[in-house]
Amino acid sequence: MTVENAGLVNKKPTSAYNHARLEPQRNLLRLLIRWIGFTLLAKLDHVEGLENIPANGPAILMINHIAFIDSLVVLHIVPRNIVPLAKVEVLDYPIIRVFPMLWHVIPVKREEFDRTAIKMVMDVLQAGEIILLAPEGTRGTALQQGKEGVAYLASRSGAPVIPVAIEGTVGLPAIRFSKRWHQPGAVVKFGQPFRYRAAYQRANRDQLRLMTDEAMFILAGMLPFERRGIYQDLSRATTNTLEWVDM
Repeated sequence: MTVENAGLVNKKPTSAYNHARLEPQRNLLRLLIRWIGFTLLAKLDHVEGLENIPANGPAILMINHIAFIDSLVVLHIVPRNIVPLAKVEVLDYPIIRVFPMLWHVIPVKREEFDRTAIKMVMDVLQAGEIILLAPEGTRGTALQQGKEGVAYLASRSGAPVIPVAIEGTVGLPAIRFSKRWHQPGAVVKFGQPFRYRAAYQRANRDQLRLMTDEAMFILAGMLPFERRGIYQDLSRATTNTLEWVDM
């Protein structure tokens, strides 16, 4: 099944979200990331699977989250401007908050069912654009239990999910030529997209738990053993609720 055959792509956009209006400032920020971030502060070693990013249409990038810089690495690599989700506290950080504010990330209240954030995500997907989220809701050296938000958003929207495995970002950003720069840099792998079967469009809580764990096992399978956390036992992985997508 291709992206054009299902989900939001066939629906006429009705979202108030205006991606084109934000493109100029996001393009400028991307240049700054490239010229400053990935010249002086961050080291990128290897990228694979970019062919799994659709040239157009909605998608959800699902990443493991081990370091502050992870979302910026993905944002730098993906050829399209994407819209990350970020914990609402980021907008309170001195200096650091400037970038997410200018980029217009989607702030999320992590300890509650954030209806405002969900509406913003759905608007972006309805407009045919890509969001980025970390399903664990926090950083960690190994995978923790994923929250059901990824399954909820993907099943309700029909957008494909693209698992993104990140490694080598611990200790970044770091000044160029520092000791950290003599160590391996970031490695990013984009996996095969999938979407949830139509039967799960209105999944209940138990189904959402299963759907989330199935997605997390896919992500775990792309990571080294020590990063898999509670999803280390891949023999428990199933794919009953999802189907693979050809981009």
